[in-house]
Amino acid sequence: MWYRSSILVLLQKESEYRKFFVAGLVNGIGDRFCQVAMLSLILSTTGSGLAVGLALGLRVLPFLLLAPAGGMLTMRFSRRKIMLLTNLIRVPFALSYLLVNSANDLWILYTASTLLACAEALYAPVRKSGIPLLVQPEHLLKINGLEQVMNGTVLIVGAFLGGITSSVLGPQAAFITNALCFLVAAVMIRKVSFPSGMSTESNGMSLEHVEKTSAAASGNPSVITRANGAVHVPSVIWRLVRSSVALQIIILFELWVPVINGIDNVLISVYAIEVFALGDWGVGLFYAALGTGLVLSNWCSRYFQHWLLPGVVICLLVEGGLLMLLSMATLPVIAVLIYILLALMSGVGNACLDTLLMRETPEKYRGLIYGLVTACSSSMLGLSMFGAGLLLEVVEPRNLGFAGGLGFAGIAVLLTTYGWLRAREAFRIRRITKKT
Repeated sequence: MWYRSSILVLLQKESEYRKFFVAGLVNGIGDRFCQVAMLSLILSTTGSGLAVGLALGLRVLPFLLLAPAGGMLTMRFSRRKIMLLTNLIRVPFALSYLLVNSANDLWILYTASTLLACAEALYAPVRKSGIPLLVQPEHLLKINGLEQVMNGTVLIVGAFLGGITSSVLGPQAAFITNALCFLVAAVMIRKVSFPSGMSTESNGMSLEHVEKTSAAASGNPSVITRANGAVHVPSVIWRLVRSSVALQIIILFELWVPVINGIDNVLISVYAIEVFALGDWGVGLFYAALGTGLVLSNWCSRYFQHWLLPGVVICLLVEGGLLMLLSMATLPVIAVLIYILLALMSGVGNACLDTLLMRETPEKYRGLIYGLVTACSSSMLGLSMFGAGLLLEVVEPRNLGFAGGLGFAGIAVLLTTYGWLRAREAFRIRRITKKT
């Protein structure tokens, strides 16, 4: 009861974000309805893990080009208008799934899935980068924790009920629900009011500060490139990344971790349908378990307020161990418990990661940086899911899952080592500077 009331109090304090939250919740539930129905339809039609990997891969590959574009649009156009249009344009694409009746029609599904992903690629960085504009700075970590609650609720309601809907009423009902959710989300977003007159230094980080910290970190003088008095954006982004070890680790995280996440995403459906023989409702059950873990992660993430970067690495290491345990589980109930713990660790890590990124970047360039980060992670995720589909043709699902767990543990060790080496280098440079 206390946990639920704390969430309601936070949403009451942040009234503009509350509308943002509801829109994201409705949007996500519809997408999960569609995804569960789509994956079940593909598996029942083809029985191929490769077909699943292809479908999931096509959903994220458009992020490579369009996510940075979405971030750049925030520098010229209203965030509200961008999100409103990208929701409305997805309605006809979502309804086109209704035309798929056999394996010969799967090209329609793949095409519609790609077009939906293109719209999402524009929408996602715009939404994420807009969160700090709607909330008080002291509530940022709690809000990012609440974002994990939203993701968890999406999985619980969207995936679980989506699986039941697909099983009882057929996938067509789930596809129609997705289209309706886009319309409702658009109505909610229309009511959101972003503050006007936000400056580049709204989070207390000026361009001059970026230049000075970059020079201090490298030990060399640094000048931000300007053309006719205007700041050269790529130069600013480069200086910003050079000046922040935290940003460098975030970028490495977004390049490496999605490689393993892609395997996990494909394996969820394969575990449910082929390994544990649970059918469509099993896919929904496993996604609901992930949602439960994400909801619980909001309660845990607050304890990492002053340990954001260590929190990211620790959670990643624990996730690796849990994935290895999952590959050896023999009972569905054990798999459900492991998925809850996996999502809990993932939710805490993501809340820490998002808060760190929001604190490290100036407001003016936050959308662009989120677009670039989203492009990196989503592109790697798409390639990974496609590769996982290929591997499942020759590798047992449990063996592939165990390899993924080892991969997470290895990435955690590499990120820790890189952070330690850069911290030691910065300490050495400061000592030399003091002596001179």
